[in-house]
Amino acid sequence: MNLSELRKAVEEVELVDAHAHNLVSLHSNFPFIHAFSEAQGAALSSSQHSLSFKRSLRDLAELYGCESSLRSVEEYRRVSGLELTCSTCFKAARISAILIDDGLELDKKHDIEWHKGFIPLVGRILRIEKVAEKILDEDLPDGFSWTLDSFTKAFVTNYYSEVTAFKNKSRIAAYRSGLEINTNVTKIEAEDGLTQVLHAGKPIRIENKNLIDYIFLQSLEVAQSYDLPMQIHTGFGDKDLDMRLSNPLHLRSVFEDKRYSNSRIVYLDFGLAIPKLSVHGMISSLKELLELAPMNKVMFSTDGYAFPETFYLGAKKSREVIFSVLRDSCIDGDLSVPEAVEAAKDILARNAIHFYKINFANSVVSSHNSIPLTVIDELESDVSFVRIIWVDNSGQHRCRAVPRKRFNDVVTKNGVGLAFAVMGMTSFLDGPAAGSGLGAVGETRLTPDVSTRKTIPWSKQDEMVLGDLNVKPGQAWEYCPREALRRVSKILKDEFDLVMNAGFENEFFLLKSITREGKEEWIPFDSSPYCSSSAFDAASPILREVASALHSMGIPVEQVHAEAGKGQFELVLGHTVCTKAADNLVYTRETVRSIARKHGLLATFIPKYALDDLGSGSHVHLSLWQNGQNVFMASDGSSKYGISTLGKEFMAGVLYNLPSILPFVAPLPIRAYIRPNTLQDIPPKCDRTCVLSTNYASIFSYISTQFYYSYDRLQPNTWSGAYLFWGNENKEAPLRAASPPGTPGGLVSNFEVKSFDGSANPYLGLAAIIAAGIDGLRRHLSLPEPVDKDPNPENLQRLPKSLSESLEALHKADFLEEFFSDKLLTAIKAIRKDEIDHYSANKDAYKQLIHRY
Repeated sequence: MNLSELRKAVEEVELVDAHAHNLVSLHSNFPFIHAFSEAQGAALSSSQHSLSFKRSLRDLAELYGCESSLRSVEEYRRVSGLELTCSTCFKAARISAILIDDGLELDKKHDIEWHKGFIPLVGRILRIEKVAEKILDEDLPDGFSWTLDSFTKAFVTNYYSEVTAFKNKSRIAAYRSGLEINTNVTKIEAEDGLTQVLHAGKPIRIENKNLIDYIFLQSLEVAQSYDLPMQIHTGFGDKDLDMRLSNPLHLRSVFEDKRYSNSRIVYLDFGLAIPKLSVHGMISSLKELLELAPMNKVMFSTDGYAFPETFYLGAKKSREVIFSVLRDSCIDGDLSVPEAVEAAKDILARNAIHFYKINFANSVVSSHNSIPLTVIDELESDVSFVRIIWVDNSGQHRCRAVPRKRFNDVVTKNGVGLAFAVMGMTSFLDGPAAGSGLGAVGETRLTPDVSTRKTIPWSKQDEMVLGDLNVKPGQAWEYCPREALRRVSKILKDEFDLVMNAGFENEFFLLKSITREGKEEWIPFDSSPYCSSSAFDAASPILREVASALHSMGIPVEQVHAEAGKGQFELVLGHTVCTKAADNLVYTRETVRSIARKHGLLATFIPKYALDDLGSGSHVHLSLWQNGQNVFMASDGSSKYGISTLGKEFMAGVLYNLPSILPFVAPLPIRAYIRPNTLQDIPPKCDRTCVLSTNYASIFSYISTQFYYSYDRLQPNTWSGAYLFWGNENKEAPLRAASPPGTPGGLVSNFEVKSFDGSANPYLGLAAIIAAGIDGLRRHLSLPEPVDKDPNPENLQRLPKSLSESLEALHKADFLEEFFSDKLLTAIKAIRKDEIDHYSANKDAYKQLIHRY
């Protein structure tokens, strides 16, 4: 039985959250522990020992890429801020509409309008008893007292005006006195109830059953008159609720009363049962629901409140549980797979869209900008495209664009065809390298990874998604870079129970076009120095839009600043599991380049733009994690370097193998030839060893100085790492042990690889680093002593000065053969060799690369 269509439907549908509450400010005194439990008092501390708490904490740690502890998750929230946290959670949850009951009293809660910055459609659920209590808390003019008639008039007027003014939905919390509503409550009984409530004093709290029943019936009449739905809250956990009276069967008298026969009442929404139970409990609850109720009457909701994490957890587990329950129904023969697909769409979105008459076409769309896939077909436009992006073996981003309807109907399952040659292309020619084994014969399938699907912030009618290269759906092609990283990560996990996290620092130049002597030239758009405020001001419209776009895609930006090069900037991303970090890097490069182009500039990640200026790197910070804990960092201060044994062996493997993995992380050779007239003509950041002679004139007559882009960047005194050593916070080290603010004294939380640059395929680069680290773990390699001062060239091994040298080291690196297929390694080596030959023979070829990287 093929259940892929069911899984696809469950994972891709944009959710409609039929019942939730307001979020609160980060400065609210409402404790974050309540994201996991509604317990109070001493019971709250015990909630941390529940199954749901431990599972939910791991889920959040995985989402945030942090340690699986309450402290670490709270620290992530504090550092990231509420807006980024909301963007991350709602984007991951894929919620397109939320109906908010704003009657729940929470400290420093945000109003409904505020939530529209993260969700395309936000509606209001009016909590009836709050309206009634607010009315009775006010004094009537001239000292008059409330009567049932004056209260009813004010209540109906307020109720109607609030509902129509905000296009709201109505709700009554009838749980204070139970669901056994007396449909024949008299006005005298209600009047007596009102008198008792008023005598109890202010603030008013309505607890009299006769008055509650009267208000409920009045609300039902108003809702029926204006065709508004009614929610009846029967959820467990409320202190007011008597579980014995919460059974919906008590509402039978209401349902059978002809006065309310046209009422639209919701009573099967499974919010809060998911994710507050165990996995078995959640599955059992939903199975029982579907045994009792038709599937077009069951609705998804998170009952999320206060914290965006509650929405994410509710959405995540609901998808998993619904898939599990519907899968079992298919296996048992209750449903066919197509019927289960339709049931999933109904429960997760369509039932609520129909019941609440949600109109997405009139919604104010936020930066999240998504609508349920269940209504996409109705709103489909021929000009809407989905870009399927892949990164080739030369590190270039490429894409195929497919009309959205075709993407949804066909491409998500079958992908699109690509010639084998695409993974043999070089940086200088859209054709395969000689000896790569890839050519015009053969076709791979570019299959979208729908979990990476994003709305394009700078082109909101379109979307983009990252693609895998497959032989056929579900079977990876051996040349696929994303699969290479997944495969190496799996070896690290299976063999050592380790996961590598990564966080990238992206350096890039912003260039502007000028015309000089009839020719177009690209020059830095600004010449301000390192960390200059004026440079930031000049670029702030671009940088602000870039940061906003990345936030909308759930990609955390930690900081931005002007770098030391002319027109150069650095954008630092938060760390996460390496496979996701590579995805984030691809989307970040796409975002920076596209938004710069929108502003009339060219953004380039080329490793070396100008020979007399600094280069650009894509430095990557790495750490090792086990069961949600950072195990690269030593557990206490007894470690010599503040690094664990695992961390030291892994880092030693990367250091030892660094020369042989440079073709993966610094892959681009550029040779530009000049004929200097004097020694002073040689750019100061270049290697001058070839011209150090007393007989300058004779040497200058026939020797040209050679410059290498990826390798010219890796020069002494440029903070890029030219010699083979490691150091503690030493910016000249190619491997730098880092202790960022907040790391306990004497400990190291991660290490930085400075050789990584913007022309590298991030999947292959990270895969090569992990393979080198595994080699260190297997052989229990030891770190040499750190160099914590300016490196002395006489005592240190020089890293390869050219791609030719590093490619020679790669040929000798037998350990990589286990991690990369022979065919993939052959293709990579052939591409690098072709590039060496081409740039050696074509001195001006490098000028076009600003448009490729």
